[in-house]
Amino acid sequence: MTAGEYTLLSIVTALIGEAAIAAIVLWLLPRWGVDIPVWGLIVMMLVFAVYQVLTYRISKRALVRKPVVSPQAMVGCCGKAVTPLAPGGYVRVEGELWRALSAGPDIDKDEEIVVVEIKGLTLFVAPLLTRRRVGK
Repeated sequence: MTAGEYTLLSIVTALIGEAAIAAIVLWLLPRWGVDIPVWGLIVMMLVFAVYQVLTYRISKRALVRKPVVSPQAMVGCCGKAVTPLAPGGYVRVEGELWRALSAGPDIDKDEEIVVVEIKGLTLFVAPLLTRRRVGK
């Protein structure tokens, strides 16, 4: 699906949702003896519109994002542990959240990691050893 098709689909579904809210509030609820004032309908429709805009922006960002060419190209990439890895958890590498297993000792949250292997959609990671220069 292209970005243009996604935008059009989002607009159409938002309009259908707004029409459904209006139909429920103006036609169905009064049949059951529930009367919502017009200002209540307007507030509901505004809240739904804000929700639609937020989900559209988040989804479109994911849609236009360039995919990783090859997962094996991630071997050697650095990232950060999002959760503790003892031995399993989650890491963020190249801006993406991945399930990971520690290939060595347990890794604490926010610790720098390096990808050493990939099996399926699981990264095997090790702590990143930072090298410090020794002054002369």
